[in-house]
Amino acid sequence: MEARECDVAERPDLAASRRMFADFARHTASGAPLYAELAAGIADDDELAGLLLNAPPVQRQPVLLFACVHSLVLRDPDCELAAFYPNLYPGARPSAPAVEVLRRFCAERAGELHELLATRRTQTNEIGRTALFQLAFGLLEREVGPLAHVDVGASAGLNLLGSHYDYRYDPGGEIATGSTVRLTCSTRGEPPVPASHPTVSAAIGLDANPVDVGDPKQAAWLEACVWPDQVERFERLAAAIDIANEVGIDVRRGDAVDDIALLVAEAGAAAHPVVTTSWVLNYVTPEQRRAFVATLDSCARSAELSWVYAENPVICAELPGAGARQQGGDEPTALVLVRWRDGERRTEHLADTHAHGRWLHWTGACSGPQAAPLPGPQH
Repeated sequence: MEARECDVAERPDLAASRRMFADFARHTASGAPLYAELAAGIADDDELAGLLLNAPPVQRQPVLLFACVHSLVLRDPDCELAAFYPNLYPGARPSAPAVEVLRRFCAERAGELHELLATRRTQTNEIGRTALFQLAFGLLEREVGPLAHVDVGASAGLNLLGSHYDYRYDPGGEIATGSTVRLTCSTRGEPPVPASHPTVSAAIGLDANPVDVGDPKQAAWLEACVWPDQVERFERLAAAIDIANEVGIDVRRGDAVDDIALLVAEAGAAAHPVVTTSWVLNYVTPEQRRAFVATLDSCARSAELSWVYAENPVICAELPGAGARQQGGDEPTALVLVRWRDGERRTEHLADTHAHGRWLHWTGACSGPQAAPLPGPQH
């Protein structure tokens, strides 16, 4: 691999990178065996773990390195490493250790890989999370009526199309209209599955770098961000992109803190505004997370507002309700509903969930909302 300006072994953040890959390997062993195997190997290899240091600090997550490698593999499906990818070669299992092949692959494509790491952002746009939002939206519709959805960190905006997908909650029921996208979520507890899609009168996305799914190259990056072990996710991503190109999506370029107030006001003119975030706030700094919450507090001084988030409560400890206990699973994800009503912010932990919405443990019926007065204006 080509020499870098600074020896990665001397970088103070290299140890942190290795720990992240080791943690990733443990958390994903059951659901993503290829990435778990590669992550374990990267955790023991300074040079491979050091590749992540080419990314901006807030983007230094194992999934970014894997997405960049996957992008290069998809461009060259005849390469040696591609044979390990179930989405390209189902059932194949070469005899060589995957991490050794990865090491050669990264060395041969060092320049391209460094450029991708420095410029790309993880934009999974995992539509499985809409199964989580439908439950929260059902609660809100019963409370306030039709909703206007603002999705922050929207990527390509596919999570704005929740009312165009079908859902099966097992057990719990289903929302079925004959969509080409059908999402299944295993459940514990008693999730309040709505009889039909909650009414969403307007849907707007906000992203610093929106993805245009009408552009094949941009759509290919979304595909690269999907984990290769989970072939069904590729199939439903393709179906969701077809729906998006058919019905259209409104995603605006902007900043989560600087531009959210204008979109909340625009949505509020159509119906009750509900903001969503899903595994996006872990890619900003703690200061930016606090500023985001403060901006929503400010918006709620002039009108009622709701926010539903599915975020990692360990990384995003600054968020209201993030301290609720995770019931189990791989990556910890908390589904939390934050309501601003009558000058108070109320927080309710609805469920512990899988990061991609594959399962949830509903706790909303017993957790109860936690009320707090709105803080004073920020000066």
